[in-house]
Amino acid sequence: MTILTSGAHILVFPYPAPGHMMPLLGLAQQLSIRGLTITVLVTPKNLPILRPLLSAHPSITPLVLPFPAHLSLPSGAENVKDLPPAAFPAIMHAMRQLHTPILQWFQAHPSPPVAIVSDMFLWWTHLLAGELGIPRLMFSPSGVMAMSIIYSLRRYLPEREDPNDPNSLITLSRIPNSQNYPWWQLMFLYSTSYVEGDPISDFMRDGVLANMASWGLVFNSFNKLERVYLEHVMAEAGHDRVWAVGPLLPTEIDSPSGPTNGPDGNIISWLDICGDRTVVYVCFGSQAVLGNNQMERIAAGLEKSGTKFLWCIKESPQGSAEGGDFGVIPSGFEDRTAGRGLVVREWAPQVTILRHRAVGAFLTHCGWNSVLEGLVAGVPMLAWPMEGEQFLNATLLVDELKVATRICEGAQTVPDSNELAQVVAESVHNKLGSENIRSRELREAALDAVGEGGSSNMDLDRLVVHLSRRDFS
Repeated sequence: MTILTSGAHILVFPYPAPGHMMPLLGLAQQLSIRGLTITVLVTPKNLPILRPLLSAHPSITPLVLPFPAHLSLPSGAENVKDLPPAAFPAIMHAMRQLHTPILQWFQAHPSPPVAIVSDMFLWWTHLLAGELGIPRLMFSPSGVMAMSIIYSLRRYLPEREDPNDPNSLITLSRIPNSQNYPWWQLMFLYSTSYVEGDPISDFMRDGVLANMASWGLVFNSFNKLERVYLEHVMAEAGHDRVWAVGPLLPTEIDSPSGPTNGPDGNIISWLDICGDRTVVYVCFGSQAVLGNNQMERIAAGLEKSGTKFLWCIKESPQGSAEGGDFGVIPSGFEDRTAGRGLVVREWAPQVTILRHRAVGAFLTHCGWNSVLEGLVAGVPMLAWPMEGEQFLNATLLVDELKVATRICEGAQTVPDSNELAQVVAESVHNKLGSENIRSRELREAALDAVGEGGSSNMDLDRLVVHLSRRDFS
């Protein structure tokens, strides 16, 4: 590991969403350990998320700026987790109003940062960095394959035989290992609900190209996982300032409640009394709230499977417009499955759960953080991608890496409970055969990458040397 005695000052700017903040804060920690001076920009209500990092690394300094008001956002909401999915473009647009306050902070600082490392959704910081005369490095909490496809969709317009058919297949011939995707799985990534002349739509449309034009690109991935896509990105960007520094995983110190939160006491204690690889862990991320019809089918599938399960759910927020139509556990389900099943509401210590010897499979929405956490744990996955890049991640897991089984697709899809029960049962009873072996191989590759002399460790060192030397040619 390269450790500097007097490192350069870097501004780290995360996008206010759990799945984006945690890996970038992990990167900030690694840069700080290596001797760089780090300032992390957040808004007031996101400052508590930084406190574990600030406590562990007092040299890291927070920069707290007021969250900009926006007509489409409720007052007081500063994080994506507190907003409906429809607010996604508005919060991105609101964050751009921080341009002037950041500029003023730089101009007043006696020793301002020499570079900005910012989330992919904060693409306008590329323009800000240009105004300041410093480089911007894009941090992607997403995988390299997904970013390659998103960029390709923007730069090279996809050809569609029937523009009115959402199921028409799209071939991405410029992407390595190209797969065909139905248009409905790509349209959000391509258009983001684009409306010609709408300022938010125009803002969103410009982001992808600005990200690729950034001075450097940093990915939460590792070489052995996505080498061919890293090479593809370097070719598209026209330089080799591309670093794969993952997996950057949260520690349970980053969690809101610690590793023992859960109904009836301790989740881990419950897992401790289960046999090895006998539990299916079910979680669809921090944002997805399932419809009650989906909840009923999942519950029925888990009940019919006869397997042990740990199901983490996100309930519909109190006072939300959806009311009781979302996130409701079927009546009597928990009583009927008592002893072999545990339902956890809201947060669960996912990293700790996945690494527990009792967990034998992971039913996931295929968000990239969950993908990496599953891979590092060596747990085979059951893939139910729901939106955005999750479809691309599922393709990587199922068709290329062969560490997952696809069971369902789409945020509105209602699974067949009998089919779900069969797949869930097979996932632990049959140990998933080759998928289990491949999962363990990738686990070793991930751990090797972040170990001494590993590819991600070395990329971090090279990145730090670049930044410290101000080698921005």
